[in-house]
Amino acid sequence: MNTKDFDYDLPDELIAQRPFKDRDTSRLMVLDQHTGEIEHKHFYNILDYLDKGDTLVLNNTRVMPARLFGKRVETGAVIEILLLKSVEGNVWETLVKPGKKAKVGVEIKFSEKLTGTIIKIKEDGNRLIDFKYTGIFEEILDELGLMPLPPYIKEKLDDKDRYQTVYSKVKGSAAAPTAGLHFTEKLLEKISDKGVNITFVTLHVGLGTFRPVKVDDVLEHKMHEEYYTISQETVDIINETKKKGKKIIAVGTTSVRTLETAAKKNNTITASSGWTDIFIYPGFEFKIVDKLITNFHLPQSTLMMLICAFASKKNIMDAYQEAIDEQYRFFSFGDAMLIE
Repeated sequence: MNTKDFDYDLPDELIAQRPFKDRDTSRLMVLDQHTGEIEHKHFYNILDYLDKGDTLVLNNTRVMPARLFGKRVETGAVIEILLLKSVEGNVWETLVKPGKKAKVGVEIKFSEKLTGTIIKIKEDGNRLIDFKYTGIFEEILDELGLMPLPPYIKEKLDDKDRYQTVYSKVKGSAAAPTAGLHFTEKLLEKISDKGVNITFVTLHVGLGTFRPVKVDDVLEHKMHEEYYTISQETVDIINETKKKGKKIIAVGTTSVRTLETAAKKNNTITASSGWTDIFIYPGFEFKIVDKLITNFHLPQSTLMMLICAFASKKNIMDAYQEAIDEQYRFFSFGDAMLIE
């Protein structure tokens, strides 16, 4: 299986540069995973595709303002840090730009309240930085940090909360679970009023979001670990839904990866937390997820591979071509797709 099998040509003008004025007015492509049939709707129409007794699973991770700019104490040169995950104590794994001169021992000053020292360079080039600060680290981040928008978004984000879901709660992500950006509190209320269960998992989106697949053979790609949690309450709701023959609708590939990580062979799920490096590509057998709400993904990405596993490569590639023909907006701030 070759990485190039998951490639497609996307005109630059279809990469969404800003969020929608109203979250749920984005377009929605509805794809039948079995027949390949397509409908064109708006996201608020999602209500029509959810039935009483179904369960909607949302990832309630909250994005940290994880992008920091500082200066090397020794030279005054500007350096950019992206916080990826907390390792231990005040030590964080980070991406550093420029990386060439970011050697062990380099000190970085971000403000009078925050400094950091590079203490290790990992095999993949990530740096471990030991931070020293005065006050509360989270409050300093809120003050100094910027939202870590993907590199294909060139425009400045005026409102930080537009890169958060309305139900985000647990801080720890380096990127937003963008399929959830389309939901409003009012839409979620309507879904609940219809008798659809709404429950949450947590997966902190990490390095995999920022790293492309660099190998030709898909099977040689190594996913980076991301931290997840599934509560007993969520497990009980999901298992009861499956038992009654109703549908589990995952919102975003992060929710899919979390649910399938915790799945058992008998199509039930168990409460758990820890690190997952699950890699889903064509041939994968889904045990929990019946429908998927997702955005349009980058070519040759692991997310493309996941949705091709869910709906077949032919159906996805045909749907993406139609999305391009119909001028859908792509990627983080773009339109949505329901695969049912």
